[in-house]
Amino acid sequence: MPQAAVAGPARTRVRAMLVALAVLWLALAWVSGGVFLSPHNLLNLAVQASPVAVMACGMVLVIAAREIDLSVGSVLGFTGMVIAGLQVEGGLLAAPLPWPAALLSGLALATAIGAWHGAWVAYARLPSFVATLAGLLIFRGAAWLVSDGRTLAPLDESYSRIGGGLSGTIAGVPLPVLVLGAVALGVHVLATRTRFGRHVFAIGGSPLAAELAGIDVRGVTLRAFALSGALAGVAAVLTTARLGAGTNSMGTQAELAVIAAAVLGGTSLAGGTGTVGGAVLGALWMQSLENGMVLLDVTSALRQVVIGLVLLVAVAADARARRSAR
Repeated sequence: MPQAAVAGPARTRVRAMLVALAVLWLALAWVSGGVFLSPHNLLNLAVQASPVAVMACGMVLVIAAREIDLSVGSVLGFTGMVIAGLQVEGGLLAAPLPWPAALLSGLALATAIGAWHGAWVAYARLPSFVATLAGLLIFRGAAWLVSDGRTLAPLDESYSRIGGGLSGTIAGVPLPVLVLGAVALGVHVLATRTRFGRHVFAIGGSPLAAELAGIDVRGVTLRAFALSGALAGVAAVLTTARLGAGTNSMGTQAELAVIAAAVLGGTSLAGGTGTVGGAVLGALWMQSLENGMVLLDVTSALRQVVIGLVLLVAVAADARARRSAR
């Protein structure tokens, strides 16, 4: 289905997400006695949501092309450990790297991993579920191997400012939120104003028709996965900077929140539709729910149950919307 044909429904979905987010915020403010809407908590919420929202921007294009990337959480964890390791110990190098060099190395590594997954899907013709599930396992284990399970700290103070906090703001806006804004705007333009974006949605609408129309389906698929990997690297930078350390738990199960955010925001698992703005709102909705449950002292196990139910409802709603569209 052409992207222009779904512009109206996409805008409707974004408006619905805004209403749902407002309802959730009011409900959480009421049950938390107003704590949820306190300036301090909203600041924390914005910083915490940024890594998931950044990855959701890339996930929109992957899912819109009828694929899935289950590896983003593990790529975040592995890349974050590499960035931290390069700063703290230097790894195979003789001495620790300056943080800008470590940051760029991490982003390059994450992009290469994404392209590697894309190559398995596009050229080896593996199902993306299988290829990225393997990546999830490989890079979660590799994150442990980088440090033998140790936490790598401390990180450079200037680098840590990227994670937000009092010293990591511009005009009162935390740097992670500014990074998210830049990423969301860039991916939106890429999706709606470039040939690559049009080809992604064309492939999602009908891969066979796209190929018959002369679109380089394999190349577009590989680039979509490379972008997803690169944005997992950006999320790794934001996460390690906020923590001031590299920890092996970084990104654990983040792929579930990212996929749920994209689907909640109107990205169809059947491919061909999706908006970056909707995915960002979906990520904010998911993180608001998580943040509110933490404020209410809900156990970790019960939080996982609730998030799983939300994912199930989101996929069911997507399936119902596709049936109605037919």
